Amino acid sequence: MTISVDELATKAMSLSGEARALLAEKLVESLDQESVRGIWLTEAKRRRDEVRSGQVKPIPGIDAMESVRKLLDDK
Repeated sequence: MTISVDELATKAMSLSGEARALLAEKLVESLDQESVRGIWLTEAKRRRDEVRSGQVKPIPGIDAMESVRKLLDDK
């Protein structure tokens, strides 16, 4: 059984305000995840290329975490 967008919208509008808000949140999150995934993939490839070209030098994860902890402790 398929339902049209108009039929689905009509049914959704009969939900309580809280239920509609939850549904809207879930729909937006599903869109955001796809967009964010693409953005992060592009960023990861850019960073990979910078490392491969020697433009930037990677640092060990433990050193990065130590720097972050220090920054947080200073606040």
